[in-house]
Amino acid sequence: SIIAPDNHYLESWNDAEPKAGQYSLMQPTISPLFNTRQAQQSFLKWSGSGEDYFDFIRGRWRSSVFASNGNGMDFDGFWDDSLFNGILETEVTSEGAGSFGANVAEAGQNIARTYKTNSEGVELALYQKVGLGTGSMANNPWLHEMPDPVTKACWDNYVTISQSMASDLGIKMSEGNTSMVNLSVNGQSFKVPALVQPGQARGTVGLALGYGRTHAGKVGNEVGVNAYPIVAASQQGASQYIVIENVSIEKASESYSIAQTQTHQTYMGRETVIQESVLSKYKEDPQAGRYFPKIATAEGMVAPGSVSLWEGHAYPNHHWGMAIDLNSCTGCSACTIACHAENNVPVVGKQEVLNRRDMHWMRIDRYYSSDADADDIKGLEEAAENPEVTFQPMMCQHCNNAPCETVCPVVATTHSTEGLNQMTYNRCIGTRYCANNCPYKVRRFNWFKYHDNDQFADNTSMNNDLGKMVLNPDVTVRARGVMEKCSLCVQRIQSGKLTAKKEGRRPKDGEITTACASSCPADALVFGDFNDPESNIVKLLNDEVEGRAYHVLEEINVQPNMYYLTKIRNKDLEEQNA
Repeated sequence: SIIAPDNHYLESWNDAEPKAGQYSLMQPTISPLFNTRQAQQSFLKWSGSGEDYFDFIRGRWRSSVFASNGNGMDFDGFWDDSLFNGILETEVTSEGAGSFGANVAEAGQNIARTYKTNSEGVELALYQKVGLGTGSMANNPWLHEMPDPVTKACWDNYVTISQSMASDLGIKMSEGNTSMVNLSVNGQSFKVPALVQPGQARGTVGLALGYGRTHAGKVGNEVGVNAYPIVAASQQGASQYIVIENVSIEKASESYSIAQTQTHQTYMGRETVIQESVLSKYKEDPQAGRYFPKIATAEGMVAPGSVSLWEGHAYPNHHWGMAIDLNSCTGCSACTIACHAENNVPVVGKQEVLNRRDMHWMRIDRYYSSDADADDIKGLEEAAENPEVTFQPMMCQHCNNAPCETVCPVVATTHSTEGLNQMTYNRCIGTRYCANNCPYKVRRFNWFKYHDNDQFADNTSMNNDLGKMVLNPDVTVRARGVMEKCSLCVQRIQSGKLTAKKEGRRPKDGEITTACASSCPADALVFGDFNDPESNIVKLLNDEVEGRAYHVLEEINVQPNMYYLTKIRNKDLEEQNA
């Protein structure tokens, strides 16, 4: 056997045809960091060819793709255009409609044999977490510290169980403190912590794959338990990720602490945080579900925005802000990781998360809700078994009446002429008054020198020369003892403004955006300039300002530059059948 370390894909040339007639080219962005060689180059070498793989790809394109799609161009021009565009689409002759020949009845029978048909016993579901997936990237600390969208847990593998099963087993979970359980599956035993998960079906337990690696690297080694040995081939020859036989679970004597970034679960009674309604009511009234707080004055009850101690701010040039659609957010947390990568946010590790010192500039709050009345005990119990879920991205709200700015004794946090709540790191002395005064709790304090501290060598990618290559050179790495928070990617804003200035124009809408907004697969985050009447954010808010648009904690009148759009659930059919 031969062990031949391969290049990273960002160090390699390659091409692909993912669909007939659609070609793509990949080119290296960096030189190889280690003594590696691209696998395709090794294949050429072993076959006796001395040709370079780059020349091999060019030769193949010359003889096949270019021969039928050159359109009179010379090859070098054709190659350069294809490389510049990254893709090439060609006409494909239709091969006619396909036919469906699968046995639907047999497929249904196979599926039925996979799941329980009665309420006896325990069903185990093996699944992949959104962040860690199969575990192939288990040495990436960002993925370990990314909170699971549903459980809000990180740096751990655990068994998820329903509230009713937890009650039967005598398991109580509070602030991340829980019990270990002994999970037995077909003669294999695992000791893992139990995480009580609202909404999970009674009689089922869940265990994530991708953990328990032993040779992943210093970050991914020995984190959680390896659930892959449970996966076995079924009678149909496919891997079986649902186990319905020989599964048992019992409480162990040991206790355990699961690192969770959120331990408050519900917003019922807190209409100022999450505002929601149903589609039928929204059709009748675009402001359905909205909450309009009032404050008492000498003239009577008035809207909070009509009274202020401050004169307000003038924004003569740009006024940046964001709108977040709660209907679109799926809680995937891609924005959280994008923010980490863009802004050099440190990874602090499990113990510091347990100490409530996580450093995420952007978090995705997950809330459970119910239509049950507070006095309806039975309704509340049923809701706990099947709650509704809302995800709410939360970062610095860049308030126009920012409570943090008025309490900083050294003016380290100030308001810009473009609506940004700024942090001057080298002026901050770490009093944390700003964090205490922040109603949204989105400021983070550097307890340690995370980027150059042996205590965090196993948790972060900032403590060695290789790891530091991931740092964004346009963003400073913060020191111990200073506050940090979302800056709305001010470095991107400045870069876009300078580019437009060189060209003698204003930045175009969409030309400047934040890392979180650009990474959101659902386009739930819309960033832009309120002073640009043609911007998407202005058009969106013009449509929604008398409808779904609201501010979180509007009654305290901090006047954020971040808007949220109410959550509208499509429950009409359920209501009609009720």
